[in-house]
Amino acid sequence: MLEKIIAVDILAFGAHPDDVEMSAGATLAKEIAGGKTAGIVDLTRGELGTRGTPEIRRQEALAAADVLGASFRVNLDMADGFFQNDIANQLKVIEVLRQARPKIVLCNAIQDRHIDHPKASNLVADACFLSGLRKIETSHQGHPQDAWRPAQVYHYIQWNDIEPDFVVDVTGFMEQKLTSVFAYKSQFYNPDSQEPQTPISTENTRDSLTYRYRNLGRLIGTDFGEGFTTKRYVATGSLFDLI
Repeated sequence: MLEKIIAVDILAFGAHPDDVEMSAGATLAKEIAGGKTAGIVDLTRGELGTRGTPEIRRQEALAAADVLGASFRVNLDMADGFFQNDIANQLKVIEVLRQARPKIVLCNAIQDRHIDHPKASNLVADACFLSGLRKIETSHQGHPQDAWRPAQVYHYIQWNDIEPDFVVDVTGFMEQKLTSVFAYKSQFYNPDSQEPQTPISTENTRDSLTYRYRNLGRLIGTDFGEGFTTKRYVATGSLFDLI
């Protein structure tokens, strides 16, 4: 059931399995706990990753999505490291958008250490715009799809320290986030692992999953926060909605 796309309030995209959990997992957990629905879409299988295998990563990804309470998780099977922001991949994303019809889309950082992250950021953002154009025709299981454009596209923050445009208070949901991240046992710190060390398999990266988000929480007067950027102004109907 987790691999069947249904309509959701939030659709979170990641270039690789674990991108969403590391940077927006607590936000998703909080919104789901509050009654919203969310799905996760991985663009690639992470097949170029140094540790583990795509098959192991798939099982870890499904376990992580279950921890967060996601309604579904699918993989678009683009080429890890080599996918492009082109028509073929835009159409893949558009088909998912029109099927899931999310109000909000979360996607990769606008710039980052890994070359796939900004590529994914631009690909998903462009597809969100194109998905609203009626003259772009797509279908699902032989049935034409209606145009659909999410109301907002937000970019989470990953390896690089990007200044957020807004921060979500995720106090109370960090344990759930960390459990979802560490469902990727093949990828993160394990002193008993015989596989090569990578930037995300270090103790420092493991610890950063707490101290970075604790610092964002400090800056907004809470225990923990997750930051996001947006290419559009953040609008509010009242000053009191920002309290």
